[in-house]
Order: sequence, then C-alpha cells, then structure tokens
Amino acid sequence: MLVEKKVKDYVTAVQSGDPTPGGGSVAALAGGLGAALTNMVGNLTFGKKAYNDVPEESQKKLKENFKDLEKAVEALMIIVDEDSTAFDGVMTALKMPKETEEEKIARSTAIQEGYKEALVVPLRCAEECLHVLHLQEVFAHYGNINAITDVGVGTLLAYTGLEGALFNVNINLKSIKDEEFKRKTEETAYQLLSKGKTIKEELLEIVYRRLS
Repeated sequence: MLVEKKVKDYVTAVQSGDPTPGGGSVAALAGGLGAALTNMVGNLTFGKKAYNDVPEESQKKLKENFKDLEKAVEALMIIVDEDSTAFDGVMTALKMPKETEEEKIARSTAIQEGYKEALVVPLRCAEECLHVLHLQEVFAHYGNINAITDVGVGTLLAYTGLEGALFNVNINLKSIKDEEFKRKTEETAYQLLSKGKTIKEELLEIVYRRLS
C-alpha cells in the first residue's frame, strides 16, 4: 500500500515513469496533510491559557471539528491508494476483443462505464477536501496564534487536494459520451471548485489578519 511507504519511497514512486501514483493520489495526500496539519494546531490550542478565553460554543466546535478532521485524514489516506486503481476499469475494457460488431459494442460500453467509475474516487476526494476546508474555519479564528501559519498551509493543502482531484474528473469527462451524465458531473465539479475557492480565500484572509 502506498500509505505504508516511507515518505522518500513514495516521492520516488511518484517521480518514476509509472503512471501511478499520479496526480490524483498526490492530491489526496495533500488534502490529508492539510487536515492533519489543522489537527496539529488543535493539539497546540487545547489546554493552553488562551484557550480559556475562547467562547464555550467555539471550544465545543473546535473539539467536534478536531474529531471530524481525524476521520477526514483516514478517508483521504484510503484515497491515496484507491486512486491508483480508479482507472483499472478503463484499462481492462481496452483489452477486450473487438473483432465482431457485438464485441465492439460490448467493449465500447465497458470503456464508457470504466470512465464513469474512474470519476468516483476523485470526486470523493474533492468532496472530502471541501469538507476539510469547512472544518478548518474555527481553527483559523481560534487556533493557537503561534500556529496560525500552519492553518494557512493546511488551507492551501486542502484546496490543492480539491482542485487537483477535479483535474482528474475533468480529463475523464472528455472521454464520456453520455451528455446528461457529463452535464451533471460538470455541474457538481463546478460547485465543488467554486465553494472551495470561496472558503479558501476567506480562511486565508483570516490567517493574514491574525498574522498582522
């Protein structure tokens, strides 16, 4: 499993000539690191003197989001590996026979289904990264001021994971002939990206404000 590799070995695998792990796996890793980094801020916040000045409702939110971020890290680490097999359906379909008309139709149908299946993992990655961005907001407001730059880096990583995953969605959509499926998926991707950009900018504004 990729997530079991040492960091150096994973990086070496990425820079090799093999197509996997590629951008989708790296995007998931980025999102997971963004979530993990935000939880580091939580660990540096809870129990500190300044934490006592945080409103009670926000303290509750910090702890709730901390737990949800732990779940997000786990989910994104799974996707680091899953992304490497997301395209298997297409590759299998491409190897199907195409001698007769029936075989050609079956092969074409399998290829189209393979491309649709290949969208599932990166879409889930993008959704999870957007969730991470939502969870980071309370840490931007109330996280340990000495670790506010870590909130900023975590934000950038989560957004990178989101947009990076959507690159894979968009490139696979180019090969799909089902126009209705394509339209709905493009709309979903657009909404994810639009919401992600908005939240990212809002979080960075808070980070820069607390830095000044």
